[in-house]
Parts: sequence; structure tokens; C-alpha cells
Amino acid sequence: ATLLCHEFLQSEYRLGEVVVGERAMIGAGATVLPGVEIGSEAQVAANSLVTRDVPAGTTVAGVPAKPLTRDDEGIESDSE
Repeated sequence: ATLLCHEFLQSEYRLGEVVVGERAMIGAGATVLPGVEIGSEAQVAANSLVTRDVPAGTTVAGVPAKPLTRDDEGIESDSE
């Protein structure tokens, strides 16, 4: 996984601590951008791009990473 604490863009330069809570899990190949906080016991799926804070106990996946929920038919994104 890659945790970025600085980022160069064409029109700006961003700095920020990345905070990873206790027992949080970050999957292989995931990228976390500057200033993002991953709450305790949160899960980030492999190859995800985390651009926003992840609340405690939440599972996120995708590019950009979005929260997932469980239902009777499996796991689906909240945005669908």
C-alpha cells in the first residue's frame, strides 16, 4: 500500500498526515492521499484510491474508494 503525505498537482501542492486507526486494514496496492484519516477497524480493499476520510468500522473499495454495505445478495456499493 502507498500512504502519501504530500502530493504535487499542476496548480497546487498538498500536505497532510495520514492517520491509520487501531486494527484498520489497508489492502495491497491501495493508495491513501494526504490528509486522510482511516478510522479504527476500517477496511480498505486492495487497489483502492482513498481520497476522503474513512469512518471507523467502514469498508471502502474502488477508485475513488466508496463505502460498501452487505445485503442478502452479497456486497454492493452504497452509490448503486
